[in-house]
Amino acid sequence: MSRDIDYGNLMHTAMRGLIKTVLADVAQHGLPGAHHFFITFDTRYEGVQLADWLADRYPGEMTIVMQHWYENLDVGEDGFAITLNFGDSPEPLYIPYDAIRTFVDPSVEFGLRFESPDFDEDDEDDIEVEEEPDAPKPDAEVVSLDSFRKP
Repeated sequence: MSRDIDYGNLMHTAMRGLIKTVLADVAQHGLPGAHHFFITFDTRYEGVQLADWLADRYPGEMTIVMQHWYENLDVGEDGFAITLNFGDSPEPLYIPYDAIRTFVDPSVEFGLRFESPDFDEDDEDDIEVEEEPDAPKPDAEVVSLDSFRKP
């Protein structure tokens, strides 16, 4: 019996663990310096909790910003709860980690993107990609992990 190692799934699990760790630190100590997050999530994902008017306004996905004002950040095992201000209306949200599609901290040019498990190759026709036909293609870059290790 042959089995494969599902590196893609393992990587997604590790990256979601990173998000959980970062949010837990922010819940305990606050956002340091200029750090702030753009978090895009699937509003239809099982377990997502948000006000009906927000679900109606964002029927597929929504991007929230954690920067100047947020309250009640509670980081759990499977997701996080947070209260954000939408036009002077504080609204509680609960977002499972598995519902997250992108996590970006533009202050340090860091970002994670998760491919949706229901992404179908037929959907590629709906994605608009702009490319310059004569633009040179960059070569792949190999980065040695040794450069990140402490001596």
